Amino acid sequence: MAIRETIQIGHPALKAKNKTIKDFKSKSLKQLIEDLRDTLYKNELIGIAAPQIAENYRVFVTEPRETEARPKDQADEFRVYINPEIIYQSKAQVIIWEGCGSVLHGKLFGPVKRPRIIEVQAFNEKGAKFRFKADGILGRVIQHEYDHLNGIEFTEKVYDYKRLMSLEHYLEQIRNVPRWKKPQKITIKEYISL
Repeated sequence: MAIRETIQIGHPALKAKNKTIKDFKSKSLKQLIEDLRDTLYKNELIGIAAPQIAENYRVFVTEPRETEARPKDQADEFRVYINPEIIYQSKAQVIIWEGCGSVLHGKLFGPVKRPRIIEVQAFNEKGAKFRFKADGILGRVIQHEYDHLNGIEFTEKVYDYKRLMSLEHYLEQIRNVPRWKKPQKITIKEYISL
């Protein structure tokens, strides 16, 4: 197990340029993916990008897991995205409340408006190219982590700063409210190997 410190907002690594992965068989890449997975689980996150553990590479992972608030049909498997590019964004946008491992100590949540559906093209941990189209919380976490690779924090995209709130108030006021849960629902999950 290799749990890494999740660096916090303001750390220079979150704004640094991230390198493209060229060697998909390197031990350092395998270790990076393992560290991301272990850190994701330890911090109970649904996504984490390499810059968040102070590794400036174009890699992130996602796994919205089944929880009390997220039923099995709204969960997804562990996925690795290497050198990702978002190749499609719907014109339709939705507001979903976001938090972040890099504002973990502040436990801050806020409403962010982003495209409802996205399609990403990337490589998996074996170096195989794929396309993945998603919406709901899955499409959202992909966009959020992709932003990290471009030095962007969710706090820069908050739709209404007056609505920022702590984790405690998010859990009480937002998490299980039907109107806020609806945009999180995953209805599209299309994986294509290239």
